[in-house]
Amino acid sequence: IHLRSPRSSAGGQRRHTLPASEFRCLSPEDAVSVFEIEREAFISVSGDCPLHLDEIRHFLNLCPELSLGWFEEGRLVAFIIGSLWDQERLSQAALTLHKPLGTAVHIHVLAVHHTFRQQGKGSILMWRYLQYLRCLPFARRALLMCEDFLVPFYQKCGFEVLGPCEVTVGELAFIEMQHPVRG
Repeated sequence: IHLRSPRSSAGGQRRHTLPASEFRCLSPEDAVSVFEIEREAFISVSGDCPLHLDEIRHFLNLCPELSLGWFEEGRLVAFIIGSLWDQERLSQAALTLHKPLGTAVHIHVLAVHHTFRQQGKGSILMWRYLQYLRCLPFARRALLMCEDFLVPFYQKCGFEVLGPCEVTVGELAFIEMQHPVRG
């Protein structure tokens, strides 16, 4: 039996289609899409973004392997950006530094495009990210800081509260949380 591959009407060429859903590390070329989602997600809530465009580019150049984007049909719908940190707790310096010898992954931001919210995508992306971190031999735990209202979300993702965070941004105060990756 001889089977023929399906052909489209356009000159017998097969059409390339993008995967319906794809998870991959972000690259510096994704920075503008990341910033657009982040700006919309955070400015309406807190009036500021965790990372500005130049900081997004900074982290995606230094440590793209600590980011994860969720793409649907080639379009970014959600993302996480992290960097390495080498101290027990986060400090103001953790907002802009990547410590290559660190064993804690500082999750700077998780954001979901507004048209994809309330669908569980943030939880799914965080689960995928934590699974991915388990494959990185240097990662021992994940750290993040969030506002009070987000604590229940991160607890459902398996994070535990460490207490008030030393870091403040303007009038905003944060809770610091961690999730063991291994060990």
